[in-house]
Amino acid sequence: MSEWRECKLGDFADIQTGPFGSQLHAADYVDVGIPSIMPTNIGSRLEVRTDTIACIKESDAKRLEKYLVKENDIVYSRRGDVEKCAFITSEQSGWLCGTGCLRVRFISNELLPKFCAYYLSSDDIKGWVSGNAVGTTMPNLNSSILLKLPLTLPPIPEQKSIAAVLSSLDDKIDLLHRQNHTLEAMAATLFRQWFVEEAGEDWEEATLDDVTTRITDGAHASPPTVEYGLPMASVKDMYQWGINTESCRHISQEDFEDLVKADCRPLKNDILIAKDGSYLKHVFVAENDMDVVILSSIAILRPNGKFHPLLLATFLKLDSTKVALENIVTGAVIPRIVLKDFRKFKLSLPPKELQDQALLSIQPLYEKCWENDRQISTLSALRDTLLPKLMSGEVRVVLDKEAA
Repeated sequence: MSEWRECKLGDFADIQTGPFGSQLHAADYVDVGIPSIMPTNIGSRLEVRTDTIACIKESDAKRLEKYLVKENDIVYSRRGDVEKCAFITSEQSGWLCGTGCLRVRFISNELLPKFCAYYLSSDDIKGWVSGNAVGTTMPNLNSSILLKLPLTLPPIPEQKSIAAVLSSLDDKIDLLHRQNHTLEAMAATLFRQWFVEEAGEDWEEATLDDVTTRITDGAHASPPTVEYGLPMASVKDMYQWGINTESCRHISQEDFEDLVKADCRPLKNDILIAKDGSYLKHVFVAENDMDVVILSSIAILRPNGKFHPLLLATFLKLDSTKVALENIVTGAVIPRIVLKDFRKFKLSLPPKELQDQALLSIQPLYEKCWENDRQISTLSALRDTLLPKLMSGEVRVVLDKEAA
């Protein structure tokens, strides 16, 4: 550790604020164009989230050229979740560092950008950023604060080796995510072929109420949060294959048990849907009974055997289903599915023998997705364990000749 040195981010990087509202107005955003990275697009693992990203016209991108990002830049939010940052890849080079963001650009070859990105994502540094942000109601970040951010810097060969170890884990996680995306798309294609394109005119018309024993949402009253307890999830804790219990807040054992009795705990083969906000953004089947209770922003459908859970969930994930549900969604600011109308939502019920045939092709795809999700959890836990140990020097990497 004697060769590691204490520095500041400002010794190696320039920091620039994104364009202000007077330079880019709401009317300037378009459906197709140059993506604009906003604070809401900064993910929790250095990624840029593109599911809700806005775009600007090429003419505006040219006008705001000095705010465009390049590969190896880092983008921070100036307000709100200021501890999170995103590392810019070659694919995102040329996108806009949007309003409400800060861009970090490296000007020295003594600091490897990818190493710095991992360093900035460590809990200690995120805590430093949050603790040094200004503002009482909402944290605010500025270039002066980031320039003073402390770095404990190993030599370049060790920076490369540390970044290589963590990148290897991230690459495997990304590969599994992409494989799941492909498998899910295959399941949707097979479903459409079996049950949409080749639907029988004589199939029974049913409602969601007909194919479930229960359609309900979670708790409408939120118990107090405790420091150590059991997880309670809202829609923000959902992802495509389950619930991230690490992001959940915790409630007491007594409150948890009361909510289990109130049937707010998802059971095996239940279908969970995002009911509020980006409705149907996440739809998944519980592989097993879940050790979590849910709030009312999540709904539970409990199939009764007439429509297999995996097939019903696939139906609910279709874009065409989301469009058809628009008439039973209320709320201008936060859209919500109205359950009393949701229960009456109509569908064509395929014959049981046809469902069984389709499941021979579709179920293995979902089982592989579940297996991949478990691997992602394992690799993510390993990455999160290694990251602070590598950044502090508690765990050292063996340098190969090429890196040295």
